[in-house]
Amino acid sequence: MTSVNHGSKESAVLEEYILKIAKEDQSAFEELYLKAKTPVYGFALSVLKNTHDAEDVLQETFVSIHHGAKSYAPSGKPMAWIMTIAKNHCMRKFREYKSRSDLPEEDWERYLESADRVTPEDKMVIEQVMNGLSDEERQIVVLHALSGFKHREIARMLKLPLATVLSKYHRALKKLKSHL
Repeated sequence: MTSVNHGSKESAVLEEYILKIAKEDQSAFEELYLKAKTPVYGFALSVLKNTHDAEDVLQETFVSIHHGAKSYAPSGKPMAWIMTIAKNHCMRKFREYKSRSDLPEEDWERYLESADRVTPEDKMVIEQVMNGLSDEERQIVVLHALSGFKHREIARMLKLPLATVLSKYHRALKKLKSHL
């Protein structure tokens, strides 16, 4: 499976978009949206387990990026900044609704169909994983396998120890193997 390249070249491109957005460059905003919408939506969906809420978080995240671009301090980690904004909006949703709904299987299928870099085989495997994972395991798998984040980056985003992220990821893989 091809993953998002979070290397220095891709980070530099994303950072340049954010800096241009701060100068009211609408085309940079559109390009950033095209590059970051899938990981943001996937993360929100894995956390909220509701397509409508995930779509709201996606929109709210990009509105926040648009408004907050002027205060962005280049650090070489623009995707981590974006995902932190998304995570904050997810947490706000939790506080608003104080309830969690199950994610219908068709919602994951719709998300996977929209993720153009995910192969049909990957989709099948991911659907299997989603059925048997805890919420945290699901988030870690989505961030690593779909969005291409490194375990260390995931640990920072979810505010978990790296060892916990690694063990939960490996536990999720074992669950997948046992389901297959």
